Amino acid sequence: QVQLVESGGGLVQAGGSLRLSCAASGRPFRQLVIGWFRQAPGKEREFVGTIVWGGSTKYTDSVKGRFTISRDNAKNTVYLQMNSLKPEDTAVYYCAALRGAMLTIDPQRYDAWGQGTQVTVSS
Repeated sequence: QVQLVESGGGLVQAGGSLRLSCAASGRPFRQLVIGWFRQAPGKEREFVGTIVWGGSTKYTDSVKGRFTISRDNAKNTVYLQMNSLKPEDTAVYYCAALRGAMLTIDPQRYDAWGQGTQVTVSS
């Protein structure tokens, strides 16, 4: 069973930056694909980005060029660096994990989820 703990959310002005962290435990980190998702009030959970063991990434179009996912395999941690934040980025951000090696955008494929962290971007 994988446990995920997120941290790093908060309130930031438009144009600012935040870095979210997702610490994983309970399964060898090299076996995990980590995804980031977000859910705004009244909206469905949406895919943000994903990363595999070797460092390959995939992002949704709305965050390309602004968000970067990286992983520190020695620390069993994945990071979501968010730059040039916009009010529409306001949401609860979740990291999720699945056992595998393929970039995966479907949230239903992920079987472990963190508790979520709030990101609020003011205009």
